[in-house]
Amino acid sequence: MKNSWDKLIQGIREKDIRAMARLITRIENREDGWKTAMTEIYPLTGKARVFGITGSPGAGKSTLTSEIAKELADRGYTIGIIAVDPSSPFSGGALLGDRLRMQQIFTVKEIYIRSMATRGMLGGLCQAARDVIRIMDAFGKDVILIETVGVGQDEIEIVKTADRVMVVCIPGMGDGIQAIKAGVMEIADLYVINKADKPGADEVEADIQAMLSLSSDLEGEVPPVLQTSALKKQGIPELVSALLKNPSDTQKQKVKEEIRIKEEILSLMEREVFRQVRSAWENDGSLQDSVSQVMQKTSDPYTIVKQMLLNHKHR
Repeated sequence: MKNSWDKLIQGIREKDIRAMARLITRIENREDGWKTAMTEIYPLTGKARVFGITGSPGAGKSTLTSEIAKELADRGYTIGIIAVDPSSPFSGGALLGDRLRMQQIFTVKEIYIRSMATRGMLGGLCQAARDVIRIMDAFGKDVILIETVGVGQDEIEIVKTADRVMVVCIPGMGDGIQAIKAGVMEIADLYVINKADKPGADEVEADIQAMLSLSSDLEGEVPPVLQTSALKKQGIPELVSALLKNPSDTQKQKVKEEIRIKEEILSLMEREVFRQVRSAWENDGSLQDSVSQVMQKTSDPYTIVKQMLLNHKHR
């Protein structure tokens, strides 16, 4: 088994695209040995720039992501795209809708697209996204784009793994206000008003600028607000230049990186502890006994958990 992992990791070093695809699948599925594989991958990472792209459904994120990728490729960058799709209710896998909308860039050799499902991901989608980012980074991709399905909590957690986060809005949907309601204001590094060829783009920009000026949470550099039309290919070079621009507040970036590392360590620890405790409870039969007690009304879930944790602590 270890030998098969070694071959895939060697394939990553040799920039074998098939090896990368197989490695990502095995890591996502949490096959035996995945942690050791990621330990070997980790020293090869740290070079790629990671950008998160989020916003309400219908904002044209997939088309915009495609245009950003093409512009980056034209500038000589290699790109990895993680498209977080809604899950299939039948298989639990991604529906690949984003891939269909990105079909124009399938044949661009500098671009690699990977879809990930929002449900059924073993070990959690956020951690799986981090792992895929690292594999693409180790492979040698210069820029990694994470495009999410919307602005729910899962999406916010995923884009937090990015160096910079872009929130996409469109005219006519009150996106300026929705951005605050969805909780993305504090993580946005820049705002993009897509479909800006439609009426109302200037009003949306004014709303966002007003929110930024009123926000007491923002310190230092104010996120820029840009207008684009992905379908008409307008404003894309300016957007890419803004994304690639190095933030002037390096201390803020360092703090963000520290928070990301802390959250990942705690997330991995939380899942590992849960896995070990659950395994122990299932193997010694105490979990099934507890279920029976609750069904017979001789105990309740709160008391059960408290007692089981005390018992596990004293083992």
